Amino acid sequence: MPLTDRKIVRALAYASGTADRNGATLDMSGFEEVDIIVSFATIAAGAVTGIKVHSDADSAFGSAQAIAASYRAIAANDDDQVFVIHVANPPERYLRVVIDKDGANATGESAVYVQCGPHSKPQTSDVTDVLTSYTHVWSLVGEAPSTSPSTSPSTSPSTSASSSPSASPSASPSSSAS
Repeated sequence: MPLTDRKIVRALAYASGTADRNGATLDMSGFEEVDIIVSFATIAAGAVTGIKVHSDADSAFGSAQAIAASYRAIAANDDDQVFVIHVANPPERYLRVVIDKDGANATGESAVYVQCGPHSKPQTSDVTDVLTSYTHVWSLVGEAPSTSPSTSPSTSPSTSASSSPSASPSASPSSSAS
């Protein structure tokens, strides 16, 4: 899926602390689903930590409600793990991730939203000092990438009816001796 088929937004910059944290407000208008990706650092022994997703019709979250079954308990031995919560067709227009902490044990985390299923294309991500992305496309499996930079826009390789991962013989150089 090319980057123009999804939008990437920072939800939480990395920080460590004992207080609950609310992620950035995410407007889901024009999108069908989102992956909320949360990365934790070291979690203190005995910490009671969890992730949940709030939804609201108002971007100020004046009447926020947790999305049913979005809560995920994070164990004290889940150090340095990444968790993904997938939300499809959210009940309200606005979402935010919530890191629920016990108030006594510091935990460090960061999070990003990856919105998918746009109603229109192309999508642009917030790239100002937040996101750096690269797209690499090779035409054949095993083909070495070019060492010279390309100034033309990248395009996806054409699809084939074959599901074989190997290149066809006609695409390989001939090595017969005369």
